[in-house]
Amino acid sequence: MSGLVVIGASYAGIQAALTARDAGYAEPVMVVANETLLPYQRPPLSKEFLLDQASAENLVLRDAAFFASKRIELLLGHRVVAIDRHAGRVALADGAVLDFDRLVIATGSRARRMCVSGAELDGVCYLRSITDAVDLKARLGQASEIVVVGGGFIGLEVASSAVKLGKKVTVIEAASRLLERAVSPGISRFLLDVHARAGIEVKLGTAVSAIVGDRGRVVAVETDSGIRLDADLVVVGIGGIANDELASAAGLTCTNGIVVDEHGRTARADIYAAGDCANHYSRFAEGWIRLESLQHAEDQGRAVGLAIADRHERYDSVPRFWSDQHDLKLQIVGHAGRRGRTVIRGSIEAARFSVFSYRQEKLVAVDSINNPGDQMVARRLIAAGISPTPGQAEDSAFDLRSLLKSAKAVA
Repeated sequence: MSGLVVIGASYAGIQAALTARDAGYAEPVMVVANETLLPYQRPPLSKEFLLDQASAENLVLRDAAFFASKRIELLLGHRVVAIDRHAGRVALADGAVLDFDRLVIATGSRARRMCVSGAELDGVCYLRSITDAVDLKARLGQASEIVVVGGGFIGLEVASSAVKLGKKVTVIEAASRLLERAVSPGISRFLLDVHARAGIEVKLGTAVSAIVGDRGRVVAVETDSGIRLDADLVVVGIGGIANDELASAAGLTCTNGIVVDEHGRTARADIYAAGDCANHYSRFAEGWIRLESLQHAEDQGRAVGLAIADRHERYDSVPRFWSDQHDLKLQIVGHAGRRGRTVIRGSIEAARFSVFSYRQEKLVAVDSINNPGDQMVARRLIAAGISPTPGQAEDSAFDLRSLLKSAKAVA
């Protein structure tokens, strides 16, 4: 029996399977995942889960009965070890073989590991899965001094959670500012101040040179500037690496992820990829990018599911990201890349504002703090290629939606 096989049970894989089924794909659908838990939400792992505000059961996307009602078989706790793209089958670690007519590779990404002395000591943790989160949560309960390596989304969210638990927290970031590749300098400065006021010490432009242990356990972190920081727990969040090894071994084109077209198709028409593991061309980035975000995974997974059901819709979503840190919600829409001029809309003092980023007079990204309204209209503006002037953007009295209405009227 063949049909659709999906490798990976996170957002992209599940969305592809559900969309294909809902769009009329009638053949068998099987989702294979090496985790034993039902498909679950990952963003809360660094926040609500660590703070004991959500259990593993609360994070489940859908129960088993839902997938059964959709005639989607979940093969959990099994690992795919090889793809035979010519024969149309995948091999599992236990020796079983699954045939497919269509294949979706949604294997996600894994945490980038540190390569310094002491990186393998007990007490050096990463956060990617529910298993990681359970371990980290238990360790947080016993720890008192925590060093977070990496001032990205994961690192700052974990730091926010840890300080709420009463821990002493230091963040080490090699770049000159927080979230350097993701947000504008204005947002970086604002977040630095927020974390400092919460009691978190942030060391920018600093790299870890070694992790020091005693009897196999972490006791300190040493930096390239000669500073030694006591630590009984080190949390590393220095980016992710695409899990594209299966695809590469099968002869599919991989460059920082599995290369796909606007429908998520690989070089082989019956094999697709979506989510963190996929590399696609984005007109918003003006180049090839691999995105790690929930919304991207769902949107691209939907495009893949439609293509499988022969209802093709080009994946052309504006990149979107969000992060909860302390009592703030950071939201990002667009892809700034090389930023030019930036203007601020709203009130920094009231912690409700947005930074509009331009490149050659074109609006390319908007970063917002506690300002979902700006995000909603900015997403539509960027998608339509409509750019308010910087003067209009920084004037809170100017209705940005009027630009959309004007464009619609002209059309």
